[in-house]
Amino acid sequence: MAKDPERPGLAAEAVRALARESGATEQQIRDIVFLIGFDRASILREARLLAKDR
Repeated sequence: MAKDPERPGLAAEAVRALARESGATEQQIRDIVFLIGFDRASILREARLLAKDR
C-alpha cells in the first residue's frame, strides 16, 4: 500500500502554545491547521470557538 505524502504542519511546540492560548486541544489545533492553513489569527479564532462550545 502506498504511503500518503507528508503534509506540512506546525512544530509540536507551536501546537502546544496555540492550544494553551486558545483552550482547544492539540488535536483540534492540528485539525484546524489541516482545514484552514497556517494563519495564526485564523487558527486562534477557530480554536477559541471550539473551546467555547465545550
